[in-house]
Amino acid sequence: MNLFRGLRPLQRAGALRDALAGVVMAAMDIPQVLGYSKIAGMPVVTGLYSLFLPLVAFAAFGSSRYMVVAADSATAAIFASGVSGTATPGGAQYIALAGIVAVLTAAILLLARLLRLGFIADFLSRTVLVGFLTGVGLQVGISVLSEMLGVEVDSRRPVVELWEVIRGLPQAHLPTVALSASVLVFVLLLRRFAPKVPGALVAVVAAIAASAAWNFAGHGIATIGPVVGGLPHLAFMGLLSIRAMSRTEVELLLTVSASCAVMILTQSAATARIYAAKHYETVDENLDLYGLSAANAAAALSGGFVVNGSPTQTAMMEDAGGRSQMAQVTTAVVVGVVLLFLTGPLQHLPTCVLGAMVFLVALRLIDFGELKNILAESPQEYALAVMTAAVVVLVGVEEGIVLAMVVSLMRVVRHDYHPHSGVLVANPDGSWNLVPAAPDVETQPGLVLYRFGAELFYANAGRFLEEVTQVVQPIPSVVKWVVVDAEAMTHLDYTAARILVRLKTNLDHAGVELGFARMPWDLKSDFDRFHVAQTLGPGRIFNRLHDAIAAFEGSAKPPGA
Repeated sequence: MNLFRGLRPLQRAGALRDALAGVVMAAMDIPQVLGYSKIAGMPVVTGLYSLFLPLVAFAAFGSSRYMVVAADSATAAIFASGVSGTATPGGAQYIALAGIVAVLTAAILLLARLLRLGFIADFLSRTVLVGFLTGVGLQVGISVLSEMLGVEVDSRRPVVELWEVIRGLPQAHLPTVALSASVLVFVLLLRRFAPKVPGALVAVVAAIAASAAWNFAGHGIATIGPVVGGLPHLAFMGLLSIRAMSRTEVELLLTVSASCAVMILTQSAATARIYAAKHYETVDENLDLYGLSAANAAAALSGGFVVNGSPTQTAMMEDAGGRSQMAQVTTAVVVGVVLLFLTGPLQHLPTCVLGAMVFLVALRLIDFGELKNILAESPQEYALAVMTAAVVVLVGVEEGIVLAMVVSLMRVVRHDYHPHSGVLVANPDGSWNLVPAAPDVETQPGLVLYRFGAELFYANAGRFLEEVTQVVQPIPSVVKWVVVDAEAMTHLDYTAARILVRLKTNLDHAGVELGFARMPWDLKSDFDRFHVAQTLGPGRIFNRLHDAIAAFEGSAKPPGA
């Protein structure tokens, strides 16, 4: 296998530039992954683990030069939503479940690579993906409100949790509220007026320093407490605990892992494509599946949780100047130094500040500009996006990703089930115009050129039969020939073939000739295999529409004319 493809070719100037970008990326991303660990319900240090071995694993096995594979809000939310009812977040059993989900996700992604299923990413439309991420953003944002306000809540269901927060506002801890608001305003102002400054890092460092100096914990402001230092221990015992699990628990973990895999496959493919196209490079999506599988296996091995190709972190890396996976490897080195020497001060980090970081991540998940564009250009698709977001918030993240996939696929099926079809009518300039099929619509007296805009298969064959029959009514018909423009009909199945034979019989009884024009070669093969060409008879399959028109006009002339 061609290892470290995303680093090559590596020249000295490029290596120095990418190494500097990796250092800058570490400064910006460390506070963010701490927030992702909070979303996942994992110990804070596991967010740092996701920026260590997983980054190196993807750099070794993936193809994308730009994509950052680490902890991500969407997959963290999927994991937490799926397993939070099975074990206590942050506990030993919960951490073991995180390792199991990561390794199962790695196995699913590896299987997808072996089966070359990278194309599945194409079946999750941008519309429902925006809706899904909006729902995740709302859910994540609601989940940290209690920490930002110092209010106790019992429920983990977003709507109930929001109601408990609102009801508990009179008991909010004012110093906690003030600190949360200060951090939010500070970071947002820096984003607006000094976007190159790592506002999240500055806020976290300042909060840690202030907390240690003025004993925030002694004044009622909760802190995250001691953080385990040192590099992660390379061990994985999680799968051994599967033997003690019930069938229902195993099925739950498989469901959560499959949901994570779908999100990883879709989001990572989109991220890799965007940045490859932007920089006029190519990306091998199936090879990236190797990298993504290796990254999740590395996360499981190092005591972390599921990782994903993150569009926000990839954008941060590009903004920092990174142009190859050398930048990601440098980030991993910096994180290794932090794990060895700098985890001690993290114990003073106020929980509300970490919650504010998560809340900012949640806001970025809600793409208000994209939602506005969808509403303006396609209200129906906007309704699908809103419905997907509502399912994520009201029902669950896994259900939301399933709905997103089903809705996306249903839109494809709907197009094939109800394609653009109708009668071709010539314009004065010689071009064609497609008008709805009706008994009084003809291409020219006695001739109907009927176009069907999709492959013909069992689901839409009945609609095809109905529309073609409609244009020859009433009986006896004034239409003498019906020629089907088959340019878009690339496939024919057994059911549709029997429908065509039936149509031929019905039209023969009505005294109408049936023909086909502009037929693709693969459709011709299907016509021969199902004996439809033989049923049509000789001279009824034309290369061009004009050939069909000429044949009709020739048949309409009296003998000897």
